[in-house]
Amino acid sequence: MFNDRQDAGQKLAAVLAGCVPKGGLVLGIPKGGIEVGYEVASALRLEFSVLICRKLPFPDNPESGFGAVAEDGSVHLSPLYGSRVSESKARQIIAAQKKEIRRRALLLRGEGPGPVIRNRHVILVDDGIAMGSTMRAAIMCCRNRCAARITVAVPVASRSAVAVIEQEADEVVVLLTPVDFRAVADVYRNWRDVSDEEAVALLMRARHLERP
Repeated sequence: MFNDRQDAGQKLAAVLAGCVPKGGLVLGIPKGGIEVGYEVASALRLEFSVLICRKLPFPDNPESGFGAVAEDGSVHLSPLYGSRVSESKARQIIAAQKKEIRRRALLLRGEGPGPVIRNRHVILVDDGIAMGSTMRAAIMCCRNRCAARITVAVPVASRSAVAVIEQEADEVVVLLTPVDFRAVADVYRNWRDVSDEEAVALLMRARHLERP
């Protein structure tokens, strides 16, 4: 288990050390991925920012989703979503999540442009992967923005999600893949939501990370 996201990020950085070239870019997926990603970027002395993705929630069960959308408009849909969500309703949900992405981008990054991804080794970090839709949308976004290489790095993931993501990313680094995986939170002793204020503070601190 991990004590918290900080502990998980430090352990993830130790595994990634020596595998990421100078000029690499760490992108945390808000908001849990910001805490983990900050620790990775800090330890490896790499540029750190965020890549904002949003789950597409089922209307009758917001805790579950039928896909995800990334900040460039990339959409990943579960192949079974049509059995529970009509096309018109799906379009409404996607539009609402795109609007929320714009709000979060302004909050977390301000009005300036996002980080340069083209021709760079991108390390996508989250605090864990359950179904994998959000990470798959993030990978699509980085491909569309011409990343040279994409590494997905997370402390924990379900085995089914890893099997799929290994087909889409160039490299996948996962510390734990429990046989009886139920939820990402189960491997953290201290689990809590990350507030907007905490996320913004970490991103501000990341601007001053010492780099070689």
